[in-house]
Amino acid sequence: MLHSYTFSNFQSFRESVEVSLTINNKVTLTEWMAERSTGERVSKLMAVIGANGSGKTALLKPMAFMSWFISNSFHTPPDADIPVAPHAASTHEPITLECTVDFDGKLWRYELRCTPKRVLHEALYQRQERRFSYVFMRVWDTESKAYIVKQQGFGLAPQEAKKVRPNVSLIAWAAQFGVPLAARMVAPHLFTNVNVLGRVYANNQDVQVAAQHFSMHQEQYQQMKRLLSAWDLGLSGVDLQEVVINAPDGTEQKVWVPFGSHSCQGDAFRLPFVLESSGTQSAFVLLSRLLPTLEVGGLAVIDEFENDLHPHMLEPILDLFANPATNPHNAQLIFSCHAMEVLNLVHKSQVMLVEKDVECESSAVRMDAVKGIRNDDNYYAKYMAGAYGATPVF
Repeated sequence: MLHSYTFSNFQSFRESVEVSLTINNKVTLTEWMAERSTGERVSKLMAVIGANGSGKTALLKPMAFMSWFISNSFHTPPDADIPVAPHAASTHEPITLECTVDFDGKLWRYELRCTPKRVLHEALYQRQERRFSYVFMRVWDTESKAYIVKQQGFGLAPQEAKKVRPNVSLIAWAAQFGVPLAARMVAPHLFTNVNVLGRVYANNQDVQVAAQHFSMHQEQYQQMKRLLSAWDLGLSGVDLQEVVINAPDGTEQKVWVPFGSHSCQGDAFRLPFVLESSGTQSAFVLLSRLLPTLEVGGLAVIDEFENDLHPHMLEPILDLFANPATNPHNAQLIFSCHAMEVLNLVHKSQVMLVEKDVECESSAVRMDAVKGIRNDDNYYAKYMAGAYGATPVF
């Protein structure tokens, strides 16, 4: 599980920001939290709220980027830039990122300092008893114009470690050489609708990709059908049909197309999903990202979680992460949201408030760190009244 991540000089955030999912043991344990074997109590979800343009998406991107960098950076072209951007007023300063996770029953800390051109510092630490010890440490030496790599049990051959490219994580690099720990770490653990440019908007292609996913994962397909039907979207089921289409290059291509099953006065009929409501399509695509997360116990990072969905849909979707029957492996969800009804569902420790000042610098704080907020407050009413900040200014 993810315990926290920290970053600075990343897009609209110039100063250091921590997004922590750890919960004080004095807080009453709820179904939204999990007690880990490493001794910490960790939240299964974090809601990110704030005005338009405040930096909510930018707050989500560091975790999505780190996951991509660790898992997939080996596949980037050798001369490609690292897809990160510093704050516009600090382009000469490096970007720093850090995350802490429990994995294989142990607590790990990953550190990265880089520019778009190269990694300057990368390190992986494992907690042993009460302190963290490095597993590897990689530092760019400006004099020799080469990386100095130190290892303690990581397992990558020194001659291969020296060859790591400036735009590649050493973990992604080591996975190509069969290092067991690296191979486990690059496995897909994060599912998101965020990339370097921001939120990936759902369209017909996303519906087709979701249909392809469900065609290959029958258990998730059956769960998706049950959920969409139970959520009263006018559906009695969802059918998948493989059809042949003409590809842009003139060739024929097989794709999976979803159809919504309906009934009216005893008559049954089907509609292609392109004719279903945008809310139905969004829920279909969203489940194609959430159900794999729930199945493996990973992390979902979703921007504008409630997009095209009725606010009443928030609770049943979030309940998928609270219910041990649907979340047996303690999967987590970090999401931005404009539906403030979410404040009626979560604890104050599970909300990040995001603001941007007149200098175009974003800042964020966990709501339980704001002085004067009580556990018995009506969070929704007080937020809407502007008591907590992170609201539009007219």
